[in-house]
Amino acid sequence: MPDREFLSTRQAALRLGVSLGTVQNMVESGALDAWKTAGGHRRIPASAVEALLARRLKQNSSGANHHLDILIAEDDPQLQKVYRATVDSWKLPISLRVVADGFEALLQVGQRRPDILIADLLMPGMDGYELIRRLRANDTLVDMEIVVVSAITKKEIEEGGLPGNITIFSKPVPFHEIKGFLLACLAARQRQP
Repeated sequence: MPDREFLSTRQAALRLGVSLGTVQNMVESGALDAWKTAGGHRRIPASAVEALLARRLKQNSSGANHHLDILIAEDDPQLQKVYRATVDSWKLPISLRVVADGFEALLQVGQRRPDILIADLLMPGMDGYELIRRLRANDTLVDMEIVVVSAITKKEIEEGGLPGNITIFSKPVPFHEIKGFLLACLAARQRQP
């Protein structure tokens, strides 16, 4: 690590091996400490980047009890394959399950509650709207992280009656943003006692 005390967002992204957007998401979520210059540029303490790398190394070598269980509800078989291949390529402590509709997702949630549900909205059988409404109606699942990834517009999503407290991404799937979101979730777990 250079003798610099602070890194730019780009330097931090290179050091962490992630995209610029991922570092920005980590900073915005509080997973990575930073401050802004008078010109609006982020500066990240080199020590914060090194600490994150050390936690990642420790987590990967210890078998990691800070892993994320992710359930993806997506009906497109090709996109299911892309999700699996992409998430696997990140080499993060993630357990991934993929289902094709809301009914299967509810069954999976009943068998083992995921930490995060990533759902499409337009699926055959039970769509994502109904799935999310049912999950949010269950008091024991109300705090489960839910992410929507859909090709429909945010206005159409709002008109569909989606409950609040949901993270929304637009298709095509922004994998770099999802990775940043997941890294932020992992970092938050590591901060927990």
